[in-house]
Amino acid sequence: MPNWGGGNKCGACGRTVYHAEEVQCDGRSFHRCCFLCMVCRKNLDSTTVAIHDAEVYCKSCYGKKYGPKGYGYGQGAGTLNMDRGERLGIKPESTPSPHRPTTNPNTSKFAQKFVGAEKCSRCGDSVYAAEKVIGAGKPWHKNCFRCAKCGKSLESTTLTEKEGEIYCKGCYAKNFGPKGFGYG
Repeated sequence: MPNWGGGNKCGACGRTVYHAEEVQCDGRSFHRCCFLCMVCRKNLDSTTVAIHDAEVYCKSCYGKKYGPKGYGYGQGAGTLNMDRGERLGIKPESTPSPHRPTTNPNTSKFAQKFVGAEKCSRCGDSVYAAEKVIGAGKPWHKNCFRCAKCGKSLESTTLTEKEGEIYCKGCYAKNFGPKGFGYG
């Protein structure tokens, strides 16, 4: 006798999964909307999923949680973190504000090269080739290449510059765009 109205149970929420909304992974069924990373809650697919026991993760979160630790491990900027060692009892010297305005007084290429590596336009620290992004004609660390107002990560297509600082298009429009009747 057929099983009317039934189906497999979702591995995340436990409710019935019907064929039209089913995603299968590791022998289990999920609703498309429930097939999310256990940590960051990003949508997963067959190319981004990593499984540990009965839990599903995106590859980035899986690497951070279960991957090898220590010097030399990690694969690019996706595995970098801001861990300062507090859980090991290491006290940070000072906690910088996450989005400081541009403080580099000398943007001359000659002065930057004379002193050593180019300096990041946001934090003023040395920027080396592996972590360098050029925006508004100046060097930035990948982590510093963010909107000065909201902190959103930027790309060359989403970047707007004003007075040496960089903004996402939304913040630029809100703060420096036209004002008055009929705008916004």
